[in-house]
Amino acid sequence: MDLSVLRSQWSDVLDYLERQDRMAWIAFFDARLARLEGSTLHLDFSDSRKFAGNLEYDSIRNHHKVALEDAIRAVIGIELQVVDEK
Repeated sequence: MDLSVLRSQWSDVLDYLERQDRMAWIAFFDARLARLEGSTLHLDFSDSRKFAGNLEYDSIRNHHKVALEDAIRAVIGIELQVVDEK
């Protein structure tokens, strides 16, 4: 899997995630796909953190990572571990 291929299908992943779990979608809709290393997808939230103020979602992202990983598997058909770039 190439990161550009994953990026081209990211909207489909997010649409699926929103239908399955709206809170998970809220936690990840503003993520940037930073890099793909093997089966690990690194997400970057630095842009959203600039404007987040009291709307920071770090605390709920860990709880919803499985839902995002499930959405990736359902839409694209690959197993990825999602991690947050700090």
